[in-house]
Amino acid sequence: MKVSICYCVIAGVLFNASASSEDIQPPDVQACPIELIVHGDVRIDEYHWLRDSENPDVLTYLEEENSYMEEMLAHTEALREELYNEILARIPQEDESVPYFRNGYYYYTVFEQDSEYPLYMRKEGSLESPEEMLLDMNQLADGYSYFNIADMSVSPDNNILAFSVDTMGNYQCTILFKDLVTGEMLDVRVLNASGEVAWANDSRTFFFGHLDATNRTDRIMRRELGSTEEELVLFEDDPMFWPWVFRSRSGDFILLDTSSMESSEVWFLDTDDPLGNFAVIQPRTENLRYSVYPSEEQIHILTNLEAENYRLMTADIESPSMENWVEVIPHRQDVLLEGLDIFREFIVLSERNNGLTMLRVIKLADNSDHYVDFGEETYFAYTNHNYEFDTDLLRFGYTSMVTPWSTFDYNMHTHEETLLKQREIPSGYNAALYNSERLWAPAGDGTLIPISLVYRRDLFHVGENPLLLYGYGSYGMSLDPLFSFRRLSLLDRGFVYAIAHIRGGQEMGRKWYDDGKLLNKMNTFTDFIDCAGYLIDEDYCNEDLLFAMGESAGGLLMGAVVNMRPDLWQGVVAGVPFVDVVTTMLDETIPLTTNEYREWGNPNDPVYYEYMLCYSPYDNVTETDYPAMFVYAGLHDSRVGYWEPAKWVARLRDVKTDDNPLLLYTDMGSGHVGASGRFQWIDKITWVYAFILDQAKP
Repeated sequence: MKVSICYCVIAGVLFNASASSEDIQPPDVQACPIELIVHGDVRIDEYHWLRDSENPDVLTYLEEENSYMEEMLAHTEALREELYNEILARIPQEDESVPYFRNGYYYYTVFEQDSEYPLYMRKEGSLESPEEMLLDMNQLADGYSYFNIADMSVSPDNNILAFSVDTMGNYQCTILFKDLVTGEMLDVRVLNASGEVAWANDSRTFFFGHLDATNRTDRIMRRELGSTEEELVLFEDDPMFWPWVFRSRSGDFILLDTSSMESSEVWFLDTDDPLGNFAVIQPRTENLRYSVYPSEEQIHILTNLEAENYRLMTADIESPSMENWVEVIPHRQDVLLEGLDIFREFIVLSERNNGLTMLRVIKLADNSDHYVDFGEETYFAYTNHNYEFDTDLLRFGYTSMVTPWSTFDYNMHTHEETLLKQREIPSGYNAALYNSERLWAPAGDGTLIPISLVYRRDLFHVGENPLLLYGYGSYGMSLDPLFSFRRLSLLDRGFVYAIAHIRGGQEMGRKWYDDGKLLNKMNTFTDFIDCAGYLIDEDYCNEDLLFAMGESAGGLLMGAVVNMRPDLWQGVVAGVPFVDVVTTMLDETIPLTTNEYREWGNPNDPVYYEYMLCYSPYDNVTETDYPAMFVYAGLHDSRVGYWEPAKWVARLRDVKTDDNPLLLYTDMGSGHVGASGRFQWIDKITWVYAFILDQAKP
């Protein structure tokens, strides 16, 4: 690849607060063309220089784009204030999570009045015991524009807390330690860590991951409290693999999992032997994926071995390799096995069937089974905080597009459900006002694509409503129909909200993922367009009031569909969008690039290069009318560089033939996920919603 370096100066912009939007001009960012030559193909990149965050002109440009966005939406100030107050009123000022029991203590979080972050609390033995504060995240976050606790792990003797913090939003963590007996912080810190901490039973030895220059975990290390020496446990030299280390739920083993998108390898170590050597379960084999769940003398294994949608196996811990695996649950073509919880008398399988999550409870004594009944057409259910082995209670979470997040205890013997908590909405919420549906849109090749949608019953009018269609469709990540209290601000203004469960996710099984990646990636984009067309044809919206939104790889989706069908959308929101696909995937210094060759392909191969080039949004901008667009990014984003959306917006401005708003906002203090506090993010969503509502007005 041939690259020349050039630095350019940006012309500043002065704004007149009283000017109309027609009079406001966007920042003038100068083009500085370079040639990018691969496989004899020449691409011209006018804005490659924007990736240099050390260049003050780049930061100036991003700040000017922020000012331009604010000026263009200045007329929505009253609406944004209204939205802010609405969303704020739906958040309990004082709140407390449902406690869960682990190793002798009940753990929970508390939000105090006006606090951005939680207090982490515990009580010993009983909920009637005195309260002990582990961390006050508000104090820790003081002075930071972004602050996140990536992981917390209490030592087996319950006396030391290890926790990892990210203060930039770039997933580079520092691991800190607190003495829970004295309340003092220990003089121990681990820099440039991936975040997870796994304790051995001596409560002195711990295992963690280190990051390489591309932000990939490449090493798993062992260290003892009181020592500065770090011992290398595993070095992963294959850039397509990503190792991580964790303590098994049973507490018997330290597990080390190193995986690519197609293969995995798991190692284990007895937690009573912290200085011992790890033993491998099954050496990595091409296209063999597996995960392990130890329990007493046995391990359960979820694997794709001759099973596209996975099957459940068992093996003795003394002879765990693949030739000794014994099948427990066979492969099913229509059911994807996603997870497993093990108890003394039961196992609980998390399954996905026909796009919906299901919890299957199996009694080990006689292999009888049943499914937990949820009773809604479209929903999401998941197990969480099931740390007790000798219990007949299953803890699970439940939500739907009309049901706020809820936590239940489920008696696996009697099938009795006990609601422990449902998310409170202080300003009031009446689920009966809203209707949720599940639809099936035919794709161009005849495949039926699930759609989940919700609207307010009394505001729905056939063929007249505005509609916001959300999508993702990558990495095998399933978009589930979740409740959102912020979304109510759109529903209560007459919007229909829909999720397109397009190929590239895993809603309909592993094949659904395989059919939306690599050389099948175009299915992701055409599925989304077909879902939009179906919603119009079935009169769920006004065809002139259709909006689209996606973030990260969903931002790539937005870039692709506005190039393919710019006429279809009234407005598009693209969050932290991965839009410069070819250039990024050719750059092995960028985080995640080589690790994701099995997702997008390796463009050093001409076949994948040509295929990527046909959909990469930045490379396919054309001289045509585009819809109104709101694009946002994070300056410290290590997943999708801020320069991708910045370059994309600059090129769109160069060639598009319309006068529709094209807005770019870069959060100068955070990364991929944006603001970290529970109130901080409200401001950003009010800009997004104000943009959408402004474009939807008559």
